[in-house]
Amino acid sequence: MTEELAAPLSAEDQMVQSMADASPTKWHRAHTTWFFETFILLPHARGYRPFDERFTFLFNSYYKRLGGHPVRAQRGLWSRPSLAEVGDYRAHVDRHIAAMLSDGVSPEIERLLELGVNHEQQHQELILTDIKHALWVNPLQPAYTESSTEPRCQAAPMQWLDYPGGEREIGYRGDGFCFDNETPRHSLLLRPFRLASRLITSGEYLEFMNDGGYRRPELWLSEGWDEACGNAWDAPLYWHRDGDRWLQFTLAGERDVEPAEPVCHVSYFEADAYARWAGARLPLEAEWEVAATALPVAGNLLEERRLHPAAARGSGLQQMFGDCWEWTASPYVGYPGYQPDPGALGEYNGKFMCNQMVLRGGSCATPRSHVRSSYRNFFPARARWQFSSLRLAK
Repeated sequence: MTEELAAPLSAEDQMVQSMADASPTKWHRAHTTWFFETFILLPHARGYRPFDERFTFLFNSYYKRLGGHPVRAQRGLWSRPSLAEVGDYRAHVDRHIAAMLSDGVSPEIERLLELGVNHEQQHQELILTDIKHALWVNPLQPAYTESSTEPRCQAAPMQWLDYPGGEREIGYRGDGFCFDNETPRHSLLLRPFRLASRLITSGEYLEFMNDGGYRRPELWLSEGWDEACGNAWDAPLYWHRDGDRWLQFTLAGERDVEPAEPVCHVSYFEADAYARWAGARLPLEAEWEVAATALPVAGNLLEERRLHPAAARGSGLQQMFGDCWEWTASPYVGYPGYQPDPGALGEYNGKFMCNQMVLRGGSCATPRSHVRSSYRNFFPARARWQFSSLRLAK
């Protein structure tokens, strides 16, 4: 899947880093390979020789216990190694992983392999979100893929769905894979709550904009107001006005904003301001998980190849998986009794439990097998380049 997502991109495309929060496609391909080499082959494959010893430092992302790493914001400056060398690096590591698997692996290595696959799935989504931003800042605004938009339609009416309060449990339950930040499963007390049946649409968000939503400080958190003013926000990322029309940039190029589709690429601050304007709030992550647990993981996810949010249809609780990540009102912190994985892998999730907000549900760029009701994504409140949206709660 990683190679399939990279295939439409030229060598020049794969080197671009359009902002410090994003990374080049070439780097994503090399770093995910580095993960398998660093955590599996080097410590566990007898006689393994690294493809290039310099890559151990070059493609380390943020693991401080592994001897340092380059400055993140400079990843787009590396014309070397070439794209062909990165392809050779991936093939080299693949061969050795395949040889290891053919000999049989221990439960410990099997767990590391599963972590490596899930790590790579996260970077598959980042390949798409990062190249979208890179193509958008290009004055030509080229398309990554052909349009897969649907005919204009009406969004399903929004309903309010009631959930009882009481003692509930959240956190991963089962024998399959999960990240350490989804554990331990634990009980908590929820008050009765209501969830909106679907995501907020672009048409509904336009009403907020037309009512002066970006000019009314009483709707905004203080830090959010500073971000909005300092960066001249007046619409979601990738939107711009052309006369009386609002246009948006998508992975299939520029097109009209469709009122029925979920609003996308909004920060936590914008989501929170909209919720206040609407007389509601954002859901707690526990409320979201309690509501989602009984639902199958199905929706507009990466395998649909639409790569853009779709309008909600039908009735009942919708769009809990796919379309857009949903901002919650919960800060990203460890659950009661949380213990990060031992060693350098403990830096994977735990070290980011400060100044981040939780998102739930996956997006149109998330692999279906990667997401589940207990999955916790997290980003700074200012982040907009991810496929992020909002659902109301009361």
